[in-house]
Amino acid sequence: MISTARGATPGELNAGIKVAVVRQRYNPCGGAERFVERALGALVREGAQVTLITRSWEGAVQEGFQQKICNPRYSRIFGGRIARDRSFAACAQHEMAQGGYDIIQAHERIPGCMIFRAGDGVHAAWLEHRARGQSAVARMVAKHSPFHRYILQQEAAMLASPALKTVICNSTLIREEMQRYYRVPEEKLVVIENGVDLDDFHPRLAVQWREYQRQTLGIDADTPVFLYVGGGFERKGVAQLLAALTGMRSEQAQLVIVGKDRNSARFERQARRLGLEKRVLFVGAQQDVRPFYAMADAFVLPTRYDPMPNAALEAMASGLPIVTSTTCGIAARVTSGENGFVCDALDVAQLAHHMDQLAAPGIANAMRGAARAAVLDLDLDAMATKLIGLYHSLL
Repeated sequence: MISTARGATPGELNAGIKVAVVRQRYNPCGGAERFVERALGALVREGAQVTLITRSWEGAVQEGFQQKICNPRYSRIFGGRIARDRSFAACAQHEMAQGGYDIIQAHERIPGCMIFRAGDGVHAAWLEHRARGQSAVARMVAKHSPFHRYILQQEAAMLASPALKTVICNSTLIREEMQRYYRVPEEKLVVIENGVDLDDFHPRLAVQWREYQRQTLGIDADTPVFLYVGGGFERKGVAQLLAALTGMRSEQAQLVIVGKDRNSARFERQARRLGLEKRVLFVGAQQDVRPFYAMADAFVLPTRYDPMPNAALEAMASGLPIVTSTTCGIAARVTSGENGFVCDALDVAQLAHHMDQLAAPGIANAMRGAARAAVLDLDLDAMATKLIGLYHSLL
């Protein structure tokens, strides 16, 4: 039994506690990575000794923690993604067993961890959601894919491991799916939603940047502007979004797409085929997305699956009503008609209808206060407090 330091205040970790956080790679646009960076910072501030077990993590810049690089060789020709993931898992498991850690929190599906944060969701659920938009052939290929079968095996083995004490779900959606697909006991499931910087993302951004950013992009002051932020265009519904734009009654509404995707050229061609060249702007990845939240009237994310997107949290904190899908974790914080709308990810007609509602004069603006109010309890300190509290309960 490890106790807190003598004289420590509640929520303060013993400086001797050793915490390992496992994440294979760093993606600067990834929500899971941003959560890890914030969590690491919180743990260090609370006095813990933190080690990041990773294959590659260029973004880890905080002081006070160390890295353990697990990057064994694997066959890219004969093993591919499976060999890559299996080699990292084996290396990480060795470090987990030998490192003398009091707490091991994995952000990958690796059996043997004490805590698993399901930031990427439930893979079994994702395959089911994904299948709805696939052809019969594509569904058959996915069903028999060696990679998906490997991930499902890892997911099941990890969730059944006696070492696993807690699953951190970043939304109620994921908690429900953990129970539905794997019958994970309710007492093992803890919801800790992503935190958002409520000072950096604030409605006052519009005062600072709205006029300037619209002028920069060549958008009139009164034009209704919808904003999409994120990678993974196919999964997050860019194709449906473009189709919905053509189905809107409002022909003035514009869409700005912020993000990098390896297939972005395909979606740009789709926009041209639909005659949307003047209504859709693909601006690529951005170092600072705040000016884009500032210039927009509403945020759109008709994703087929997203446990809890940081971009949606940032948008709501910035005062933007949102349109999202029933398979998105943020949907639980959307009250239809008050701070946004929720519809099926593949229902293009309903998506267009909701966008028309927000494009009507004054409607989106009237929802700004309710949008921000819906996420005011998700500041970064609250997230850190819940995380530290969880560690105390396990120790």
